[in-house]
Amino acid sequence: MSDLLLELSQNPQFRKLVKTTGLPLPMPPQLARGDGGYVDNFLDGKTVALWSKKGSATATRLLRVLSNAGATIQVPEGVELSEMAETLGVELGTLSTEDVGAIDAIVFDGTELESTQELDALHTFFGPIIRALGMSGRVLILGRPSSDAENASQAAVSGALEGFMRSVAKEIGKKGSTAQLLRVSKNAEDRLEGPLRFFLSAHSAYIDGQPLRVCTRVEGEAIGLPFTSALEGKVALVTGAARGIGKATAKRLAAEGAHVIALDLPFDTDALTAVAKEVGGDSLPLDLTSEDAAQRIESFVKARHGGLDIIVHNAGVTRDKTLARMSPEKWQLTLDVNLRAVEKVTAHLLEADAIRANGRIVCLASVAGIAGNMGQTNYAASKSGLISYVRYMATPLASKGICINAIAPGFIETRMTAAIPVAVREVGRRLNNLSQGGRPIDVAEAITFLSSPGAIGVSGQVLRVCGGMMLGA
Repeated sequence: MSDLLLELSQNPQFRKLVKTTGLPLPMPPQLARGDGGYVDNFLDGKTVALWSKKGSATATRLLRVLSNAGATIQVPEGVELSEMAETLGVELGTLSTEDVGAIDAIVFDGTELESTQELDALHTFFGPIIRALGMSGRVLILGRPSSDAENASQAAVSGALEGFMRSVAKEIGKKGSTAQLLRVSKNAEDRLEGPLRFFLSAHSAYIDGQPLRVCTRVEGEAIGLPFTSALEGKVALVTGAARGIGKATAKRLAAEGAHVIALDLPFDTDALTAVAKEVGGDSLPLDLTSEDAAQRIESFVKARHGGLDIIVHNAGVTRDKTLARMSPEKWQLTLDVNLRAVEKVTAHLLEADAIRANGRIVCLASVAGIAGNMGQTNYAASKSGLISYVRYMATPLASKGICINAIAPGFIETRMTAAIPVAVREVGRRLNNLSQGGRPIDVAEAITFLSSPGAIGVSGQVLRVCGGMMLGA
């Protein structure tokens, strides 16, 4: 469904009219989204401003990734990275804080900040250059998780970086620019390349104001992973694939080389077959709530492909009513599809060794599962339950090299949101940093990242794709 205000905001005359008349209308920016698959030199021709402390292990990875991606790296005077850069064969420029040129991304490495006294570096670095950040720019802050802190001051630094990041995200959202925080566990620096490439690229256009932890929980090799055609040779199962987010996900995974098994309800067979044909995959019409659903998936997968590398649990339903008016059938169906089917299918496939080592499991939760929603006690319970399920399962799956994560979409332009009353829909679109709803492709991009080998450092996490929602938990 089209967003009229977003379309009008691209008209210079309309923007001028709104400005001169003082109308309280948000002017949504046009987001620069990724086009096609991942590319190696995605920062070619772009300028990245970088701050880090001398001797930072994280800075080594940052310099390698930024240089390999084609970035022009500039550091402010007083940041002592020249010796490290010379050793790595990386060229650095000097960032002028008096005559600042256009900047495409700002990266702040706070992983070696030892006390709250050093937080002044945030203001010193960002203050003179933040206005130079261009449209659809990126801000990426790196820090340590509070669990790694050795004292109270270090723990305070960890929290301060998140508060700073979330506020910056709100200030730069009017440009279509985003800010994120990567909490890098000690000794997990070699797992940074995948998250860095994703969050600094146009593929993360609708993710904003989000913290994500990068850790060593999952066993496996982290160096030398593929980042283009990243899913070549992988087999992916996508449930609810006939339309919307599921369809966009099937197409995006296929664009990275995956063979996709598209699953949806039998009554959607025509649409499902069309999706499978478009991506060169298989179609599997199946009701996930049927007693033998897990067994039938196992048989299909093993007979055709021997096993799965990726499972995307996207299928979901809403049956909205206030609690006092909700029938037992509406409650049960929502829990059956959104939560119990995920448990049952995943448990069976794991027991049957149908999920290969180094696999990826991505579950579609919702911001409703985080903040709750009027008339959605069943839906919110199912999605919140899914989040806790993901967090728990990350530990037993780690020894197999399997990462499991959840995506929590916010307001995404789908058939579901198109059915919302106009006034409520308009409010839902605007109450985020980017002043607009997301698209199915935005969720598909996040799923693709978490499905990739480069996401080996991310497991048991919840990544919100919500444009930085201003309300809710």
